[in-house]
Amino acid sequence: MNNSDPTLPLITPPLYEVEEFSTPETAVERLKLLYFEATDFLTERFRAVLNGEMPEARYRAYYPEICITTTSFAHVDSRLSFGHVAEPGTYATTITRPDLFESYLIQQITLLMDNHGVNVLIGPSSTPIPVHFALQDDADVSAGNSGGFDFALRDIFDVPDLSTTNDEIVNGFLLKDADGIGPLAPFTAQRVDYSLKRLAHYTATAAEHFQNHILFTNYKFYIDEFARFAEAAIADPDSGYLEFVSPGNVITRAGDKVAEPALNPQMPAFHLKRADGGGITMVNIGVGPSNAKTATDHIAVLRPHAWIMLGHCAGLRNSQSLGDYVLAHAYLREDHVLDDDLPIWVPVPALAEIQIALEHAVEEVTQYSGYDLKRIMRTGTVATIDNRNWELRDQSGPVQRLSQSRAIALDMESATIAANGFRFRVPYGTLLCVSDKPLHGELKLPGMATEFYSTQVTKHLEIGIRAMESLRDMPLERLHSRKLRSFEETAFL
Repeated sequence: MNNSDPTLPLITPPLYEVEEFSTPETAVERLKLLYFEATDFLTERFRAVLNGEMPEARYRAYYPEICITTTSFAHVDSRLSFGHVAEPGTYATTITRPDLFESYLIQQITLLMDNHGVNVLIGPSSTPIPVHFALQDDADVSAGNSGGFDFALRDIFDVPDLSTTNDEIVNGFLLKDADGIGPLAPFTAQRVDYSLKRLAHYTATAAEHFQNHILFTNYKFYIDEFARFAEAAIADPDSGYLEFVSPGNVITRAGDKVAEPALNPQMPAFHLKRADGGGITMVNIGVGPSNAKTATDHIAVLRPHAWIMLGHCAGLRNSQSLGDYVLAHAYLREDHVLDDDLPIWVPVPALAEIQIALEHAVEEVTQYSGYDLKRIMRTGTVATIDNRNWELRDQSGPVQRLSQSRAIALDMESATIAANGFRFRVPYGTLLCVSDKPLHGELKLPGMATEFYSTQVTKHLEIGIRAMESLRDMPLERLHSRKLRSFEETAFL
């Protein structure tokens, strides 16, 4: 990206030489030094411009970069799905927010060093940091970032370049750059920064609060129940949960009463936090596959360990009853929002680790087990559609396809969330609750809906939480399945 005015001199913060590091901790400390010196420089220069200083130069700072070179094939445990590169060569990635990703970076660099016996190189990259991303959450500075300058902002500072902020790596289109250097991580720094900004906008909570286990829902009833559960959990000193964060970054600790959110964003997120990040985040994504894609597109850069959809569905079989559970083991994708990123012919497999955790959680909460579990739960194909009023169409088309697919339930989000989990290598799952049966004339009447929500939401949410807690105790090497990895993968998870 180079959109500078050639008539202006270029001023940068002091540029460090590339250095070699033999421990992950010292490597990450250098990443933090480079990053914060760069962003502090841009923030101070932007603040000066806001205060009326007329710029006489172009200001630029660069993302830090991690690079490794290996000359031999790694002899690694074949059970590992990450932590190593496929073949000898040079691999690199730009890094943003090393403070936010510190534990992740240490873990990934440790695996690289162990598996390849190499040190890592840390230095400035050639990718400029857009001033919008350097400002982070500095309200005093960013409040003035609304135009009104006597000059073009892009003449003085670098701005986001959407032509290079994309998903080519995770979509499998960018294996090596023009210099023959392969990607070390699934997302570039600018792509991560873009999503961090979007997350704050859509969820009204800072990225720092997101936990490694994500529950998605499309009903506020679940959020209300999650808040009640969180209030009790943080009051229990043995639970491991420390605080609950609501939109507006409102923090509730032990002894406090959970209040209504300070903000009501498009996709409110709520975070039941643990010190190690192993808590649970719940996001109300609203209705529809577009929202489901938007939320997962941005949460994926945080590299969560699992995400699960808890929602309601239309039961398609006469043998189902309202309140029954549906555990998806396959997906019929008629949502269309991911067709360009993940072709419809790509299968989205069920992940055994997630399936087992959900099934065991259903058994624990409902006290049904074995063959008796079939009384209240079906395992099968879930269809996801982009037309909320699909029932009003000529039934011969949709119903025929649903029957041929062996679908047992239909909703508007689950296949999208699962497909994006597959695309982004995030373990995924779906547990739905039958709330109506339109093919059999059982529609939700107001009284039925109220009774259904009051009796089923608590159990359904408890199942989701128990499943996540069991996944939290699972080794990452087992949870992050090889089924999610393609022929040539990035070393970083």
